[in-house]
Amino acid sequence: MQYLSYKVEEGVAVTAINRPPANALSRGLIEEVDELLNAVENDASVRVILLHGEGRFFSAGADIKEFTEVSSGEEFQTMSARGQEVFERLENFSKPVIAAIHGAALGGGLELAMSCHFRYVSDTAKLGLPELQLGLIPGFGGTQRLPRYVGAAKAAEMMFTSNPINGEEAVKWGLANLAFPEEQLLEESLKTAKKIAKKSPIALKVAIEMLQFSKTAQFYEGVQKEAEGFAHIFTTQDAKEGIAAFIEKREPVFKGQ
Repeated sequence: MQYLSYKVEEGVAVTAINRPPANALSRGLIEEVDELLNAVENDASVRVILLHGEGRFFSAGADIKEFTEVSSGEEFQTMSARGQEVFERLENFSKPVIAAIHGAALGGGLELAMSCHFRYVSDTAKLGLPELQLGLIPGFGGTQRLPRYVGAAKAAEMMFTSNPINGEEAVKWGLANLAFPEEQLLEESLKTAKKIAKKSPIALKVAIEMLQFSKTAQFYEGVQKEAEGFAHIFTTQDAKEGIAAFIEKREPVFKGQ
């Protein structure tokens, strides 16, 4: 794998995202998440996955420049649906997956983290879904997962304003479990992962299966509608303006077209 690597330590696959400079979530990285799950699914030496980012960030968002290579709304919908499929597999995976978030988990990066079974964060990390700043909406399940963690009103505020929250606020709102100073985050996350790795793999698998029943049929309907909305918005002039403004590092001017 080009962007993901892992080493096994006392039953934990310590997995690093390494796609400098910001570990942006590209289509290639999404496919490597799927490859990672294939690699460890039947590996008895791996009982837990701990996912973290190398460098300054966990993942500072989707690869916006890659969006400029998408030629149609249909292709955009396919990309959204594929990301949703991989992240749904992650959330349903038979082995616990923990995200250790430092620096930033924004946009697609937060959608990846929200698909893990739980999240530890550095107290100064930034977590958010800023897609509306680009004239887009989250497209990898974020519109459905964020309200499950922080409630509808806080999710609306975060998406509408594009303002991130810090690690301590993420714990307060239920988006993360615990916050640590950045220099302690990985060590503390690994400590918990190793503790979980001592549990019965059979019991863990069934517990994960039971947790999925907390998601209603409406969740899956919402994810499908998200992909459709993601594709529709991509064809608008506002989306083109938002993407161009991001690349040109200027304030977008939206016209509702």
